[in-house]
Amino acid sequence: MPPCQFTPRERRLFARLRTPLQVQQWLNALPYNTEPGGDTQRSFRTVLELGTAHCMEAALSAAVILEVHGWPPLVMSLESEDKLDHVVFVYRTATGWGSIARSRDPGLHGRRPVFRTLRALACSYIEPYIDVSGRITGYGVLDLRDLGRYDWRCSPRNLWHVEQALRDLPHRPIRSSAVRIDRLRARYHAFMAAHPGFKPLYFRGQERWHPLPAVFAPSVRLARRSGGSVSPDRRRARGG
Repeated sequence: MPPCQFTPRERRLFARLRTPLQVQQWLNALPYNTEPGGDTQRSFRTVLELGTAHCMEAALSAAVILEVHGWPPLVMSLESEDKLDHVVFVYRTATGWGSIARSRDPGLHGRRPVFRTLRALACSYIEPYIDVSGRITGYGVLDLRDLGRYDWRCSPRNLWHVEQALRDLPHRPIRSSAVRIDRLRARYHAFMAAHPGFKPLYFRGQERWHPLPAVFAPSVRLARRSGGSVSPDRRRARGG
Protein backbone atom coordinates (compact mmCIF):
# COMPACT_ATOMS: atom_id res chain seq x y z
CA MET A 1 0.00 0.00 0.00
CA PRO A 2 1.10 3.65 0.29
CA PRO A 3 4.79 4.47 0.80
CA CYS A 4 3.68 7.41 2.95
CA GLN A 5 2.35 7.41 6.51
CA PHE A 6 -1.02 9.09 6.86
CA THR A 7 -1.45 11.75 9.52
CA PRO A 8 -4.12 11.66 12.25
CA ARG A 9 -6.05 14.37 10.40
CA GLU A 10 -5.98 12.32 7.20
CA ARG A 11 -7.12 9.21 9.03
CA ARG A 12 -10.02 11.11 10.58
CA LEU A 13 -11.08 12.16 7.09
CA PHE A 14 -10.86 8.55 5.89
CA ALA A 15 -13.10 7.49 8.76
CA ARG A 16 -15.67 10.12 7.80
CA LEU A 17 -15.64 9.56 4.03
CA ARG A 18 -16.41 5.94 3.23
CA THR A 19 -18.45 6.05 0.03
CA PRO A 20 -18.06 7.66 -3.41
CA LEU A 21 -21.01 9.96 -2.76
CA GLN A 22 -19.47 11.19 0.50
CA VAL A 23 -16.19 11.88 -1.28
CA GLN A 24 -17.98 13.77 -4.06
CA GLN A 25 -19.79 15.89 -1.47
CA TRP A 26 -16.50 16.65 0.29
CA LEU A 27 -14.90 17.75 -2.98
CA ASN A 28 -17.99 19.80 -3.84
CA ALA A 29 -17.43 21.84 -0.69
CA LEU A 30 -13.84 22.74 -1.64
CA PRO A 31 -13.19 25.91 -3.63
CA TYR A 32 -11.92 25.20 -7.12
CA ASN A 33 -8.16 25.62 -7.45
CA THR A 34 -7.78 28.44 -9.99
CA GLU A 35 -3.96 28.15 -9.78
CA PRO A 36 -3.34 31.86 -9.06
CA GLY A 37 0.39 31.27 -8.58
CA GLY A 38 0.87 29.07 -11.64
CA ASP A 39 0.15 25.51 -12.68
CA THR A 40 -0.19 22.90 -9.94
CA GLN A 41 -0.76 19.15 -9.71
CA ARG A 42 -1.11 18.63 -5.98
CA SER A 43 -1.32 15.41 -4.01
CA PHE A 44 -4.16 14.52 -1.65
CA ARG A 45 -2.09 15.66 1.31
CA THR A 46 -1.56 19.13 -0.14
CA VAL A 47 -5.21 19.38 -1.21
CA LEU A 48 -6.27 18.65 2.36
CA GLU A 49 -3.78 21.17 3.74
CA LEU A 50 -4.76 23.97 1.36
CA GLY A 51 -8.46 23.14 1.03
CA THR A 52 -8.73 23.61 -2.72
CA ALA A 53 -8.55 21.34 -5.77
CA HIS A 54 -8.88 21.31 -9.55
CA CYS A 55 -9.95 18.32 -11.65
CA MET A 56 -6.88 16.10 -11.47
CA GLU A 57 -6.20 17.00 -7.85
CA ALA A 58 -9.78 16.05 -7.02
CA ALA A 59 -9.52 12.76 -8.91
CA LEU A 60 -6.28 11.83 -7.13
CA SER A 61 -7.73 12.78 -3.76
CA ALA A 62 -10.75 10.58 -4.38
CA ALA A 63 -8.41 7.75 -5.35
CA VAL A 64 -6.46 8.04 -2.08
CA ILE A 65 -9.53 8.19 0.15
CA LEU A 66 -11.41 5.34 -1.49
CA GLU A 67 -8.32 3.16 -1.87
CA VAL A 68 -8.20 3.05 1.92
CA HIS A 69 -11.69 1.54 1.82
CA GLY A 70 -10.80 -1.05 -0.79
CA TRP A 71 -11.60 0.70 -4.06
CA PRO A 72 -9.01 0.42 -6.87
CA PRO A 73 -7.30 3.80 -7.51
CA LEU A 74 -8.48 4.26 -11.09
CA VAL A 75 -8.58 7.59 -12.92
CA MET A 76 -10.00 8.26 -16.36
CA SER A 77 -8.54 10.78 -18.79
CA LEU A 78 -11.06 12.37 -21.15
CA GLU A 79 -9.13 13.58 -24.17
CA SER A 80 -10.31 16.70 -26.01
CA GLU A 81 -9.35 17.93 -29.46
CA ASP A 82 -8.43 21.33 -27.99
CA LYS A 83 -5.97 19.68 -25.53
CA LEU A 84 -8.00 20.79 -22.49
CA ASP A 85 -8.44 17.29 -21.11
CA HIS A 86 -10.47 16.34 -18.04
CA VAL A 87 -9.58 13.78 -15.34
CA VAL A 88 -12.07 11.92 -13.14
CA PHE A 89 -11.89 9.11 -10.60
CA VAL A 90 -13.86 6.04 -11.72
CA TYR A 91 -15.34 3.27 -9.61
CA ARG A 92 -17.57 0.26 -10.06
CA THR A 93 -20.43 -1.07 -7.94
CA ALA A 94 -23.03 -3.78 -8.45
CA THR A 95 -25.12 -1.25 -10.40
CA GLY A 96 -22.41 -0.10 -12.82
CA TRP A 97 -19.57 2.36 -13.35
CA GLY A 98 -19.59 5.85 -11.85
CA SER A 99 -17.19 8.76 -11.43
CA ILE A 100 -16.12 11.45 -8.98
CA ALA A 101 -14.98 14.79 -10.38
CA ARG A 102 -14.54 18.49 -9.78
CA SER A 103 -14.79 21.22 -12.39
CA ARG A 104 -15.83 24.81 -12.95
CA ASP A 105 -18.36 23.40 -15.43
CA PRO A 106 -21.47 21.80 -13.90
CA GLY A 107 -21.71 19.15 -16.61
CA LEU A 108 -18.23 17.77 -15.93
CA HIS A 109 -18.76 16.63 -12.34
CA GLY A 110 -19.32 13.08 -11.10
CA ARG A 111 -21.72 10.44 -12.33
CA ARG A 112 -23.77 7.93 -10.37
CA PRO A 113 -22.73 4.27 -10.76
CA VAL A 114 -25.29 3.37 -13.42
CA PHE A 115 -23.16 2.98 -16.57
CA ARG A 116 -22.70 -0.51 -17.97
CA THR A 117 -19.23 0.18 -19.39
CA LEU A 118 -16.43 2.69 -19.01
CA ARG A 119 -17.09 3.77 -22.57
CA ALA A 120 -20.70 4.58 -21.74
CA LEU A 121 -19.51 6.57 -18.73
CA ALA A 122 -17.04 8.52 -20.88
CA CYS A 123 -19.73 9.19 -23.49
CA SER A 124 -21.95 10.79 -20.84
CA TYR A 125 -19.49 13.72 -20.93
CA ILE A 126 -19.69 14.31 -24.70
CA GLU A 127 -22.55 16.80 -24.73
CA PRO A 128 -21.46 18.89 -21.69
CA TYR A 129 -17.97 19.14 -23.18
CA ILE A 130 -19.06 21.07 -26.24
CA ASP A 131 -18.21 24.76 -26.23
CA VAL A 132 -16.23 26.94 -28.64
CA SER A 133 -13.42 24.40 -29.01
CA GLY A 134 -14.00 21.39 -26.74
CA ARG A 135 -14.83 17.94 -28.08
CA ILE A 136 -14.07 14.56 -26.50
CA THR A 137 -12.02 12.39 -28.83
CA GLY A 138 -11.06 9.50 -26.55
CA TYR A 139 -10.71 8.10 -23.08
CA GLY A 140 -8.14 6.09 -21.15
CA VAL A 141 -8.01 4.63 -17.65
CA LEU A 142 -4.90 4.55 -15.46
CA ASP A 143 -4.49 2.33 -12.42
CA LEU A 144 -2.33 4.55 -10.22
CA ARG A 145 -0.76 1.48 -8.63
CA ASP A 146 1.03 0.97 -11.94
CA LEU A 147 3.21 3.97 -11.03
CA GLY A 148 5.04 1.76 -8.55
CA ARG A 149 6.58 3.54 -5.59
CA TYR A 150 6.08 6.99 -7.02
CA ASP A 151 4.35 8.94 -4.26
CA TRP A 152 1.16 10.26 -5.86
CA ARG A 153 -0.68 10.11 -2.54
CA CYS A 154 1.25 12.34 -0.14
CA SER A 155 4.08 14.07 -1.98
CA PRO A 156 4.59 17.77 -1.14
CA ARG A 157 5.76 18.29 -4.74
CA ASN A 158 3.71 18.77 -7.88
CA LEU A 159 2.79 15.47 -9.50
CA TRP A 160 3.97 16.18 -13.03
CA HIS A 161 4.80 12.50 -13.47
CA VAL A 162 1.12 11.60 -13.11
CA GLU A 163 0.16 14.28 -15.61
CA GLN A 164 2.67 12.87 -18.10
CA ALA A 165 1.50 9.31 -17.47
CA LEU A 166 -2.05 10.37 -18.34
CA ARG A 167 -0.86 12.08 -21.51
CA ASP A 168 1.08 8.97 -22.53
CA LEU A 169 -1.83 6.67 -21.73
CA PRO A 170 -3.34 4.89 -24.75
CA HIS A 171 -6.76 6.41 -25.33
CA ARG A 172 -9.63 4.54 -26.92
CA PRO A 173 -11.23 6.70 -29.58
CA ILE A 174 -14.71 8.14 -29.21
CA ARG A 175 -16.10 9.07 -32.58
CA SER A 176 -19.04 11.45 -32.82
CA SER A 177 -20.59 12.44 -36.11
CA ALA A 178 -19.63 15.85 -37.41
CA VAL A 179 -23.33 16.58 -37.89
CA ARG A 180 -24.03 15.94 -34.21
CA ILE A 181 -21.09 18.01 -33.02
CA ASP A 182 -21.99 20.88 -35.35
CA ARG A 183 -25.56 20.80 -34.04
CA LEU A 184 -24.42 20.82 -30.41
CA ARG A 185 -21.93 23.62 -31.07
CA ALA A 186 -24.56 25.67 -32.89
CA ARG A 187 -26.87 25.22 -29.92
CA TYR A 188 -24.07 26.35 -27.61
CA HIS A 189 -23.38 29.48 -29.67
CA ALA A 190 -27.09 30.30 -29.90
CA PHE A 191 -27.46 29.96 -26.17
CA MET A 192 -24.43 32.13 -25.46
CA ALA A 193 -25.76 34.81 -27.78
CA ALA A 194 -29.14 34.76 -26.02
CA HIS A 195 -27.75 34.55 -22.47
CA PRO A 196 -24.50 36.56 -22.18
CA GLY A 197 -22.59 35.77 -19.03
CA PHE A 198 -24.10 32.32 -18.57
CA LYS A 199 -23.30 28.77 -19.62
CA PRO A 200 -25.86 26.15 -20.62
CA LEU A 201 -27.36 23.59 -18.29
CA TYR A 202 -29.69 21.94 -20.81
CA PHE A 203 -28.00 18.55 -20.95
CA ARG A 204 -29.82 15.25 -21.05
CA GLY A 205 -29.23 12.55 -18.46
CA GLN A 206 -28.78 14.80 -15.42
CA GLU A 207 -30.60 12.21 -13.31
CA ARG A 208 -27.39 10.16 -13.63
CA TRP A 209 -25.20 12.93 -12.22
CA HIS A 210 -23.94 13.14 -8.66
CA PRO A 211 -25.19 16.25 -6.81
CA LEU A 212 -23.49 19.45 -7.93
CA PRO A 213 -21.52 21.82 -5.67
CA ALA A 214 -23.57 24.40 -3.78
CA VAL A 215 -21.98 27.16 -5.88
CA PHE A 216 -24.22 26.03 -8.74
CA ALA A 217 -27.45 26.06 -6.71
CA PRO A 218 -28.64 29.52 -7.87
CA SER A 219 -28.01 28.59 -11.50
CA VAL A 220 -29.83 25.28 -11.12
CA ARG A 221 -32.89 27.11 -9.79
CA LEU A 222 -32.64 29.59 -12.65
CA ALA A 223 -32.34 26.74 -15.14
CA ARG A 224 -35.50 25.13 -13.78
CA ARG A 225 -37.42 28.37 -14.05
CA SER A 226 -36.29 28.85 -17.63
CA GLY A 227 -36.83 25.29 -18.77
CA GLY A 228 -33.45 23.83 -17.82
CA SER A 229 -31.13 26.08 -19.70
CA VAL A 230 -28.60 28.16 -17.80
CA SER A 231 -25.65 28.14 -15.44
CA PRO A 232 -23.33 31.00 -14.45
CA ASP A 233 -20.42 31.55 -16.81
CA ARG A 234 -17.15 30.12 -15.53
CA ARG A 235 -13.94 29.83 -17.50
CA ARG A 236 -13.69 26.24 -18.65
CA ALA A 237 -11.11 24.33 -16.65
CA ARG A 238 -11.35 20.78 -17.92
CA GLY A 239 -7.69 19.90 -17.60
CA GLY A 240 -6.34 21.96 -14.72
